[in-house]
Amino acid sequence: MLHYLTLLDIAFLFLGVFCVKRLLRSRGAPLPPGPRPWFGFLAFPSRTDKEWVTYGKWTEKWGDITSVTAFGQTVVVVNSLKTAMQILDKKSSNYSDRPVFQMCGELVGWTLGLVLISARTPQFRWTRKNFHQLIGSQANVKKFHPLEVEEYRKFLQRLLESPEQFRSHIHLTSGAIGLRFTYGYTVQGENDPIINLVNKVMEEFSESITPGAFLVDLLPMCKYPMQYLKYVPSWMPGAGFQIKAKLWSKHRSEMLDKPFKLVEEQLALGSAESSFVSILLRQNISKDEVTYLKWAAGSIYGGATDTTASAVSTFFLQMTLHPEIQAKAQAELDAVVGNCRLPGYDDRECLPYIDALVKEVFRFHPIAPMGKSLDSPVFIHIVLFLSSVGLPHRAAEDDIHNGYLIPKGSLVLANIWNMAHDPEVYADPLAFNPSRFIASDEHTPEPDPRDFIFGFGRRVCPGKLIADASVFIACAMTLATFTISKAVKNGKTIQPVEDYQSGTISSPAPFVCSIKPRSAEAVALIL
Repeated sequence: MLHYLTLLDIAFLFLGVFCVKRLLRSRGAPLPPGPRPWFGFLAFPSRTDKEWVTYGKWTEKWGDITSVTAFGQTVVVVNSLKTAMQILDKKSSNYSDRPVFQMCGELVGWTLGLVLISARTPQFRWTRKNFHQLIGSQANVKKFHPLEVEEYRKFLQRLLESPEQFRSHIHLTSGAIGLRFTYGYTVQGENDPIINLVNKVMEEFSESITPGAFLVDLLPMCKYPMQYLKYVPSWMPGAGFQIKAKLWSKHRSEMLDKPFKLVEEQLALGSAESSFVSILLRQNISKDEVTYLKWAAGSIYGGATDTTASAVSTFFLQMTLHPEIQAKAQAELDAVVGNCRLPGYDDRECLPYIDALVKEVFRFHPIAPMGKSLDSPVFIHIVLFLSSVGLPHRAAEDDIHNGYLIPKGSLVLANIWNMAHDPEVYADPLAFNPSRFIASDEHTPEPDPRDFIFGFGRRVCPGKLIADASVFIACAMTLATFTISKAVKNGKTIQPVEDYQSGTISSPAPFVCSIKPRSAEAVALIL
């Protein structure tokens, strides 16, 4: 007699298949060591921990490659540069995909954005190829240096007018450079309509990809039943995410279309400034390639703004805390550039200490140290750990590394912060010390952090040369004209707290400082 399967029967069937697969796999190579389910979750970062520090401590117990598995999902954490290069660079064809994000990708529509798109698509290959051709070498990036210098001169003027708003000025300038480089669009001020639109969309993007913020993304890697929540109608209880997703998708479309249309109109009039979009549109690309370009352009801004702003904010914090380093950098500027003009990117080769200072800014706190924060109650750490790994690499196929199995579908995280603070590579790594990159008879320069802080393999940041140039120009021009020091209130010196916020892009926690022009000559250069 034929019996229909009950839900309980089906559940036991799936459990049996899962156990058989695990049994067969266990007879082969083992997973990398690390905390294990239920008991292992206690090792996850707490509400006050920095996840990059916690994962770095795993190295002491389990080695430079560790793993944790919960709810069938394996997450591999790589804590050393050597291992990251072996896995993510040398085997990049297997480790270039991303996991699926239901809210941000499927519902809001960022699936075709460069940060989430599959590395196996024609769009990804076209985008990376054109990024490399236009901004993949110092020779090609050089033509964009004048616009960076121009925008940072405006930054100095804003700093002179309202120094207490330096964080806002940093973000505005980073955004202005991103828009101008991408679209040739010049920001008109604090309330510029395009930059306000883009900033709003970037905030919505950040919220949409925040771990555990929406039910549809609570377990994004589990196929059943979470992936089907995206089909739930908005009127059902608990489906308010559908309303947000619809609105945010509309804003995303506006952000992609409006500045792009401006470039098309300017090209028709013959007045378009040279930019990433205008250069490629002049090549009479196909209809599909126009779509690729629109998405590529929209993807540039978020990376350019947040990453550069984070690094420049770190520079301001460290100059506040280390007046002796600031004085040494200013002495070099005075000797090489003088006080009759502002420094530019072409001065970099003659300013080794400023160059070292920029390297140390990038090393001291990498702009993307790990992944998302686990700012959640301990009892759901396992759930949110799986959805909080930020933007990891994803293994396309099973791989064996040093005798350990990295299963197909594993999420692979590179703990860049730990690599930048490896005491075997960087002496006294918790100290801010630009001199570590200066060669002398007694000292060999330590490795350049820019070789790894921008990512690995096919997912390395394509705009890293633009970002590096922007941070150098910001540091050099600011040091030439201003002195940054600890603020004084009611006769008491305010000591900034050296703290960094968790997140995909990590920035210094809010702090105050004093910013004053160095001299009347400096003010004249700014104006």
